[in-house]
Amino acid sequence: MIKRFQVSQLLVVCVSLALAGCSGPSGDEPLFFKSKRPAAEAEPPVKDVPVDILATQRAFSQVSKKVTPSVVNISTVSRKKLIRPFPDMPPLFDEFFGGGQSRRDRSLGSGFIISQDGYIVTNDHVIRDAESIRVKLSNDTVYEAQVVGGDPKTDIAVIKIKADNLPTVVLGDSDRLEVGQWAIAIGNPFGLERSMTVGVISATGRSNVGIETIENFIQTDASINPGNSGGPLLNIHGEVVGINTAIVAAGQGIGFAIPTNMARPIVAQLVEKGKVTRAWLGVGIRPVTEELAASLGLSKPVGALITELYAGGPAERGGILSGDLLINFGGVEVRDPAHLQQLVAEAKVGEAARITVLRKGHRVVLSVKTGNADQMPAVRRIEPDSGEGRRR
Repeated sequence: MIKRFQVSQLLVVCVSLALAGCSGPSGDEPLFFKSKRPAAEAEPPVKDVPVDILATQRAFSQVSKKVTPSVVNISTVSRKKLIRPFPDMPPLFDEFFGGGQSRRDRSLGSGFIISQDGYIVTNDHVIRDAESIRVKLSNDTVYEAQVVGGDPKTDIAVIKIKADNLPTVVLGDSDRLEVGQWAIAIGNPFGLERSMTVGVISATGRSNVGIETIENFIQTDASINPGNSGGPLLNIHGEVVGINTAIVAAGQGIGFAIPTNMARPIVAQLVEKGKVTRAWLGVGIRPVTEELAASLGLSKPVGALITELYAGGPAERGGILSGDLLINFGGVEVRDPAHLQQLVAEAKVGEAARITVLRKGHRVVLSVKTGNADQMPAVRRIEPDSGEGRRR
């Protein structure tokens, strides 16, 4: 007992001496907390930072300062009906099993202000089926929002809050994007408000991703997480070049955004009339195989093979035949069926489009006046050699 007490006393004395040795003249603060000079005069560990790195850092900071006030956080509450565990059982058992009940779901998203009087662009999936929508500005002011319109095929929506003199974004030209350019995302990932991430443009014109009906995505490695949906993808000038939409859950650094040039006419229609009216060609299409491309003398599969026609539809009236290979629409070379679908969707209803097809080895140029997809007939004529394909 005596030895243990002496050892303890010795330890206390040593610790006291050690702490005393770390103290300054006044003994009230260890020396390692004190700088030799005031903070304003202290030199940083690294002084020779390259000028271009400092300029890039300032550019990112400027984008954040200028654009963040125009980015909003969106929270929604929706009611989802619970799925019956035994769907074949009579409704009599719904009350017992809870089949007639519903639950409230809460979700988070982002958006950006496009007009001073409160129009906001976001994703359709962010506000779809919402009973209530709350918008929080960067100054923490909260507003109730109303849905102006949504377009599920492209996942674009417009909502509105009652406010004035709001800061707005500047829309850039997404057609001028190049792979390798800076990409900046600002949003509300996992509820972490006003988060900014930086990456590059990884690819443009991504389709056949399987996310939306009409796809023409910008791919980026700027981190996009749940809650970023509907927020802006920006270039280094702070212009909005895309609407952040989706991620590849199984991958890292693979996010997708809707190009602003694709979104502009859709947003305009939603603001004007609350819905989107698209052009219609009246054809069924499918991809071109390697074998078919070779038989037609093509170096690679391009275009969309016409497999069926709607009776009396725009394509039939314009002279398109089943078996034609549509390779150009409105002056744009058609890459594949998804690309043709996008081009037709972006065309104006009722306007004549110059179309080039390959027919029995010859190029045929036609003028086809597009129809209104809202008036598309329910009954179609299926050609015998049609197979399975997309309808457009």
